[in-house]
Amino acid sequence: MSAANDLPAGRLLRVHRWPLWRQRPRQVGYHLLVSLAAVGVTVATTVGVAVSARDLAVLALLVAMGVTQAELGRQVERARRRTTETGYINMTSVWLLPAALLLPMSLVTVAIVVLYTHLHLRSWYRLKRVHVFRTVFGAAALVLTCYAIQRAAMAVGTGVAPIIVGIAGYFLLNLILIIPTLDRNLRPLRSVLFGWADHLLEFATLCLGAMTAIVLVTQPALAVLAIAPLFVLHRAALIGQLESDARQDAKTGVWNAAGWQRVARQQLAGAGPVTVLMVDLDHFKRVNDTHGHLAGDAVLRAVADTITATVRRADAVGRFGGEEFVVLLPDLTEQEARAVAERIRARIAGLEVTFRDQRIGGLSASIGGARYPGAGTTVERVVQAADAAMYRAKANGRNQVAGFADGSGERRPTQSNDQNCSA
Repeated sequence: MSAANDLPAGRLLRVHRWPLWRQRPRQVGYHLLVSLAAVGVTVATTVGVAVSARDLAVLALLVAMGVTQAELGRQVERARRRTTETGYINMTSVWLLPAALLLPMSLVTVAIVVLYTHLHLRSWYRLKRVHVFRTVFGAAALVLTCYAIQRAAMAVGTGVAPIIVGIAGYFLLNLILIIPTLDRNLRPLRSVLFGWADHLLEFATLCLGAMTAIVLVTQPALAVLAIAPLFVLHRAALIGQLESDARQDAKTGVWNAAGWQRVARQQLAGAGPVTVLMVDLDHFKRVNDTHGHLAGDAVLRAVADTITATVRRADAVGRFGGEEFVVLLPDLTEQEARAVAERIRARIAGLEVTFRDQRIGGLSASIGGARYPGAGTTVERVVQAADAAMYRAKANGRNQVAGFADGSGERRPTQSNDQNCSA
């Protein structure tokens, strides 16, 4: 089938055409292993386990609230899934954490299957990259996560401890299980581990889930009150994501041109010298022509990560389009800024990018620098001066640093020994 989102039974029965088999063998094996482990846990925890009428009532209430919330936020969830790679973070933890803490594991599995099936059919249907095998894996990972936190919560006794164990276990175990399935070329591991907005959203929903569990024990009828704040939280998460996307370059994760210029204007409004670096990859077209545009995107992400790792946290890195990056360095002397530019140049020259089965090396960059206020009193003027210096670096042989003089910018370029290196 062309996409696992296409749900007609005839297509789903064509097992040999499932998108799962187009993944790397290691990925296929991991997906199957986790799914089979979830089936094993479900069977082992179902046989001989008694289920009370109260358990069934709690299950019905949690599922009903989960489906209701998903229906109310269906368009929000669809919009959010189009703008984020963290599909494993969703609102279901509000209902599944209480299920794991209060219900037999067999009923927890029922809740997971029902909620994820509903999400796939109603919220994720025909969305890009939301294939059936990914939904199945997400549900299987949650079965294993809920089983682990249920066992851990039982081991720590009663009181607050099971809730703390549940929140921490749900957050960490689900993340650990998901990480091996991520395409590092599309979403670097660092952005997953340190995507604080996503983690805060997950933590907030887990806290709301813990409160729901407490309410279900004391006043079950009041549990429906969790739906309203969850709906608001869901919309707020989408708005925050859209605001971030408006300032962030989609390919590399650094500032886009508009976002960087906004930061630069704020910096130039303060006291002290500011240096602007224009970093342009040499002969980048050769990378696209030789390895393909997806490989070129992977190189851009790697370069952006390299530049970000080379500068300070307070410095601003942006992408101006194509293969050109811009760096804002406040409160550095010219000598210090030049040293930073040289480190960036050297690290790009030593960079080797692995994309699928390809290794891409031989990269280089020409860097131009200009300083505020000598090169201009506006962001545009300083950027133009840095851009002009970058083109002089290219004219002088590429893979070097040029510029930095206050005003005219006529400084001798800093050349490397391998100045003819090209991408």
